[in-house]
Amino acid sequence: MVIEWLRFQVPTALREKFIQLDDRIWSAFLASYPGYLSKEIWINPDEETEIAIAIRWESLEAWKSIPSERLQQVEAEFSQAMSGDYQLLEGKAYQVRKFPQTSPTS
Repeated sequence: MVIEWLRFQVPTALREKFIQLDDRIWSAFLASYPGYLSKEIWINPDEETEIAIAIRWESLEAWKSIPSERLQQVEAEFSQAMSGDYQLLEGKAYQVRKFPQTSPTS
């Protein structure tokens, strides 16, 4: 599993609009692709203008199989709906590593 990690700066007054549009535009788009597993939006209680998004993908290959032209089209649609009032601060990929579970020793 791979996590796509995105961190945005959004004016406080537009935070709910950003979250709703993200769900309507981005989540709907991403869910149509194989390998998409789930998505969470996190709000930083210490910094009201910060939003983090964690997207779970089955694999890096599944995530990167989305055509860049389609990503650009959806980003343009989202940006227009938001009137460009947000900034991507960070984008990263993390691979989930699971460790074998061991039983506690007595």
